[in-house]
Amino acid sequence: WGDETPKDQDAAPSADLTLEEAHEAVERYLTAQGYPDLEVAEVMEFEHNFYAIAREADTGVGAMELLLDKGTGAVVPEMGPNRMWNARYGMHGGRGMMGAAGETNSISPEEAANIAQRWLDAKRPGLTVEQHADPFYGYYTLHTQEEGRIAGMLSVHGRTGEVWYHTWHGAFVQMMEQEDDH
Repeated sequence: WGDETPKDQDAAPSADLTLEEAHEAVERYLTAQGYPDLEVAEVMEFEHNFYAIAREADTGVGAMELLLDKGTGAVVPEMGPNRMWNARYGMHGGRGMMGAAGETNSISPEEAANIAQRWLDAKRPGLTVEQHADPFYGYYTLHTQEEGRIAGMLSVHGRTGEVWYHTWHGAFVQMMEQEDDH
């Protein structure tokens, strides 16, 4: 994601990854990080990056949100709620932000969607929230829509109801989802 200069200045830039290649890159990342029990639940292409959800295969709960560089396929943990509120897989080692988050969301998925819609009505009029809330340990992530089409996403803290809008993706392009058996 940095401004690194390519070693071979004469090399042509690579074409953007396909959705399928992004999915494969996430699978390789999960294997390399030692997460054999996680599966790729969703891959979305946005203007600036690919976004993916890795979830626990046995519970269906989201484990982490990942970003992929569209040109190189480099995978990194997403900033924001994934790092700060994720009580199991985030950077706070099961404590969440300053120890405040628990693994169990006390707010229901329906209430998270209601909170998200109230926030959108106040801060981003014209956007609506998709009613399905992807659960993670300590928060939910929901797609936002404009005129029935995905416009972006936001997250709702699973205990406090705080909202964090994902501003870094750019315009939505396309997505692929795996069916959730849970």
